Amino acid sequence: MREDFNPSRIEVLDDDMVRVLQSKTPQERIAMVFDANRTMRLMLEAHFRERHPEWDQSQIAAAIAQRLLRGSG
Repeated sequence: MREDFNPSRIEVLDDDMVRVLQSKTPQERIAMVFDANRTMRLMLEAHFRERHPEWDQSQIAAAIAQRLLRGSG
């Protein structure tokens, strides 16, 4: 486990970010989450492709899944 990982740490949003998020509809907030998730997956895919050019798509998908599921089981 990473040294800086603390599952009980709570992140606090600043007031400006709270106002921005409150101004969004539920659909817009959900879209933001899906967009962030897609961006994260694309970044992980690029990372694994660069580090392991010999891997095929199924190996990359497995590595992404393992990275995302770490700590949840």
